Amino acid sequence: MREHLSRRATLESLIAVSLGVHAGTAGARSGRIGGHGKTEPTLNRFATTVAGAEFTGIFLTEDGRLFFNVQHPGAEAEERYRPGAIGAVAGVDMTSLPRDFESVQPPKSPAEYVKTAKGEYQILAEGGDETVNGKRLGVPYSKSGEPLTDGSNPDFNGFVPDGADGGYLFTNWETQPGMMSRLTLERADDAGGWTVAEKRNLDFRPVEGTWNNCFGTVSPWGTPLTSEEYEPDARTWFSSEETTYGNGERAIEEYLGYVGNAYRYGYIVEIENPKGDPKPTKHYAMGRFAHENAVVMPDRKTAYMSDDGTGTVFFKFVADEPGDLSAGTLYAARARQLGPTDDTADVSFGIEWIELAHATDDQVLSWIEEYDDQDPSPNPDYVTDAEVEAWANGDAADDRAAFLESRKAAAAVGATDEFRKMEGVNIKSDARPGDFLYMAMSEVNETMLSNEATGEHDDPQDHIELEGNDYGAVYRMRLDGRYDVHRMEPVVVGGPNANVCGGCPYDSHPNSKSTVCRDCSYNPTRERRSSASRETRGDAKGVHRATEAAKGLAGGGLRRLADASSTVDPENTIANPDNLVILPDGRVVIGEDSDLHRPNMLWVYDPEL
Repeated sequence: MREHLSRRATLESLIAVSLGVHAGTAGARSGRIGGHGKTEPTLNRFATTVAGAEFTGIFLTEDGRLFFNVQHPGAEAEERYRPGAIGAVAGVDMTSLPRDFESVQPPKSPAEYVKTAKGEYQILAEGGDETVNGKRLGVPYSKSGEPLTDGSNPDFNGFVPDGADGGYLFTNWETQPGMMSRLTLERADDAGGWTVAEKRNLDFRPVEGTWNNCFGTVSPWGTPLTSEEYEPDARTWFSSEETTYGNGERAIEEYLGYVGNAYRYGYIVEIENPKGDPKPTKHYAMGRFAHENAVVMPDRKTAYMSDDGTGTVFFKFVADEPGDLSAGTLYAARARQLGPTDDTADVSFGIEWIELAHATDDQVLSWIEEYDDQDPSPNPDYVTDAEVEAWANGDAADDRAAFLESRKAAAAVGATDEFRKMEGVNIKSDARPGDFLYMAMSEVNETMLSNEATGEHDDPQDHIELEGNDYGAVYRMRLDGRYDVHRMEPVVVGGPNANVCGGCPYDSHPNSKSTVCRDCSYNPTRERRSSASRETRGDAKGVHRATEAAKGLAGGGLRRLADASSTVDPENTIANPDNLVILPDGRVVIGEDSDLHRPNMLWVYDPEL
C-alpha cells in the first residue's frame, strides 16, 4: 500500500529533518549504497560533456577504442563542438582501464570542454562539414536540393574495421528525415588518435528515407543496425485535420517530393556492404515501434529491441536463419513485478515472452504498400484500434497489425506496455550464456507507477507498480543457454535514493575533505551525525516521499531544506541513463541524456570487484 502524507505531516517531517532527529536523512540506507567498498559495485565518472549536450554514439571497438558524440551543445560550449561533434577518446585502451581510476570532477561553471578521466577527446567531424560530394555532413536534402536540418544531432556510432589500421565509422543523425554518415578513418599514431580520410552521407532514397535515426549496434556479421525512433502516428499522418508532432510528414514530403507513407518509418535498418557502396535494408519483420536500438545475440538469430517513449514494450525477434534478419518471429514481453517493496532498487521483473507473429520483410512490405499514395483526408486509411483488437481475437485476415502497430498489438494480447523511456540495450561482444544483457531506462516514472498513483483507473493493465523516480535505472538480464532472458533486475538506480553512488573524490583519494554523500562512510561529517542516526532508523523512502511532497508545497527555503535531506548527493549518482556499452571484463559504460545533471556525465559501472 502506498503512503499518503498530509500537508501537516510533510511539514512536521521537514522540521524534524532540520533538527537532525529523523534518522532516514543521514543513514537509513547505509550498507545498501555501493561505491567505496573493496567488493561492492562501484560507479566512476569517466567523462563530462559540454553545456547543453548529451552523450550519444557510445561505441567500443574490439581493441578498446571509445567513440562518443557531443549532441546539440549549448551556446556556452566552445565553438568547435557546434552544431554537433563526432569524436573519440585518444590515448586510452578502455579494455585496460584501471578499475580504481580517478573520477573526473564536474566543472564549477558551465562546461566549455569535454573532460575525460583518461586520454583526450578528439573531434573527428562536425555536423555540416563538407562531404566528398559537396553536401553537408549529417544533413538530408529536399528533392529540390535544399538542406532540411542543421547537423546538430549526431547519435549512434558504429565502427566497422577494415584491416589493422583503419575502418569506417557510421554515425546516425537523429532528425526527420533522418540521416547516416560514414567517416573513413585511419590510425594516426600509437597514442590512439585518428585521421579522417573521407566524409560522406548515405543515400536512403531507395527506401524512401529514414526517420529519427537514434542508437544502434553493429551486427555479429559486421553490418551497422540503425534504429528509427518514435514511429509516426499513422492516423494523424494521413489526416487532413491534424499533424504529427513537429509535422514530420511535411519534412518527408519535402525530402521525397510527394506525400509519404507513415508505415514506411519505424524499423531497424541494416546497412549492407558497409565497406563498399553501403545499401540500407529496412527489416519490416522486426516490427514497427519507437526503436531505440536492437542488439543481436552471438547465436546470430536472437535480437532484443528497446521501445523508447511512454507506455512502451520490450520486444524480441528470432530470425529463421542465422545472419539473416529478413524473416522471423516477433515476440513481446509480459512483466511480472517481483520484490518486497515498490522501491525501484528492490523490484525485479519476471519476463514471459508472448509470440505475436511470423513474417518476412517482403510480406510486411506488401501490406505497407497498400497505404501508399494517400492524400491527406478526413477519413484516412490506416490500421485502426478495432482492427488491432480483431487481430488479437483471431478475427483478422492477416498479421499486419503485429508488424505495423506492434506496440498496440502486443498490449492487446497481454504484453506489458508500461515501460518508460526504454533506451540502450546491449551485451559485451563476446557474450556467452550466463553473461548479462543490460538495458537503460532513462526515467522510471509515469506509466511505471501504479494506476492508483497516476489516476489511470480505467486502464485494465497494471503490471508495473513502482514508487518510481525521475533519474532512471539500469537493468540487467542473464542470458540462458539459448540466449533467452527471463528476469530483469535493477543494478544501478539513480537520484537521491540511489542504490550505488560514485564519482566523488573518495574513489581515488580517501583522505579528501571534499563534500561527499551524506551517508557515505568516508564523509568527514558523518561522526558528528552518528548519534542522531543511531537513535532512530526510519524509512528512508518515507523521508524521500516527504521531501518530494514538500518541494511541491513549499517555497524556496523549504525546497532547499528538502534537497538537503537526500541520503545521497545526486551529483554522485546516475541521472537518466541512455547509451550503454559493456567492456569485455563486464564493466558497463553508461552515458546520460539528462536535464538533472549539468553537464551530462559518462559513467563506468563495475558490478563487482
